[in-house]
Amino acid sequence: MEDAERWIAQSPMSDPGRHADAIAALPVGIGPLNGIIQGVLLHADWVREYGLDATQFDASARRTLPVAERLEDVLRRDPQPLQAWRPAERRSAGTCRDFALLLCGFLRCKGVPARVRCGFAAYFAGEWEDHWVCEYWDAKAGTWRLSDAQIDGMLRQRNRIAFDAADVPRRFFLSAGEAWQACRRAEAAPSAFGHGDVTGLWFVKVNVLRDHYVLNGRETSPWDRWREAPELKRLVPDQALALLDDLAARPEQPLIEIPPDWLA
Repeated sequence: MEDAERWIAQSPMSDPGRHADAIAALPVGIGPLNGIIQGVLLHADWVREYGLDATQFDASARRTLPVAERLEDVLRRDPQPLQAWRPAERRSAGTCRDFALLLCGFLRCKGVPARVRCGFAAYFAGEWEDHWVCEYWDAKAGTWRLSDAQIDGMLRQRNRIAFDAADVPRRFFLSAGEAWQACRRAEAAPSAFGHGDVTGLWFVKVNVLRDHYVLNGRETSPWDRWREAPELKRLVPDQALALLDDLAARPEQPLIEIPPDWLA
């Protein structure tokens, strides 16, 4: 089983707390769970696409919350059962990581090995955009598959996404380690990877570290503060390359604590 069972246990971030019984009553299929998540969450960067004003949402929209806390916010905004579809203005606003983390928590509740992955998606901006998805174990096929619970009808139409969001083809999503290796082999341009105006090998490095942390049950980390790094610090020192190469190739290895200023 490729040691997939290690990803059934909840992490502090994915643990739904008192909501576990409500999640147990939800459907098992990945597609239906994606739909339920789309009915309770809204991506903070896309609120205008739903006809809303960003000022309607507080600072938690940009901060990844533990699943238990996120579900508290969902029910505070609308106390209906989780499977009830909420209008956009009554959903909880988060980011792609919240969508992935919520699906991960749901699946673990149902005994399905699942983990959040940090990397880059090719289905939003045309190039490789910083993105988080959920990876789950398909026991019948004996393989890991990707699901992007964020892809609802609006995003599908706007970005002309034709694939099944419950089984994202690997060619459309690269884990951070895969992106790093492609850049190091000169098979891809580092400038194609990033978030907004921040691109390049330095940003790929940030995601390599975040993916390593998340695979060790740390869905958030000091590396999430990459926006605060001054431009002159957005480099990859030569002495860091060997470690980053190793983490890219084996992101699930035991956690290596890396101070944010050590590789800056």
